Amino acid sequence: MDTLKILLGATVALLLGALGVSLYNQKAPSRDSESLQTAEVLRKLKELELEQDRLQIERQRLALQQAAAQAPPVAIPAPAPTPAADVAAMQEQIALLQAEKDKAERDAETADREAAFVGGKVLENRDKEARRARLISQALVIAKVKEWVESPEAGTFATLDIVMPENVQPGTVLCLRRQTGILGRLRIDDVNIEGAIANPVTAFTETRPQAGDELILDPTF
Repeated sequence: MDTLKILLGATVALLLGALGVSLYNQKAPSRDSESLQTAEVLRKLKELELEQDRLQIERQRLALQQAAAQAPPVAIPAPAPTPAADVAAMQEQIALLQAEKDKAERDAETADREAAFVGGKVLENRDKEARRARLISQALVIAKVKEWVESPEAGTFATLDIVMPENVQPGTVLCLRRQTGILGRLRIDDVNIEGAIANPVTAFTETRPQAGDELILDPTF
């Protein structure tokens, strides 16, 4: 079977695979995974296109070489070109095709580098997020939310149970941790024998503090 037909069939199959990956990624929650898979599919499609270009150029070059080798050494009346002129024209065409082939190979290398750069960025971001989640989950508990109050008269604040008194004093800013994420920050405004009172530094609109939420020092990422 013709090599170009095989590659065209492979291209169609890969496009169908890319469509399947796209449909699957619509259900997947990870944007990093979607970006990485998309970059890989684009890289493979580019490789197939460049390979088709290389084969087409190579076939044309071989055909011209064979035609030049088989050209009959007979004189052609003027003004028709001589066999030597035909051979020179073929050689020039071969040189042009070789230049196009070299350019296609350079384009393939550039596409590989770009795909590797995109994939590397995705992995780097994923590593940063994993490190951030790990630091948050491993941070020591400084205090816990006892009650979250939202009152038109008294305002919005939290009463706290202090776990590590040596790290709690008026003005201390603590991060509100829930699982491996930080919902916001609270500033300690009053410390007494029963615990502490903290006011929000950031607005809690969609997700509010709850009794039992843990407060930690701001981790260094």
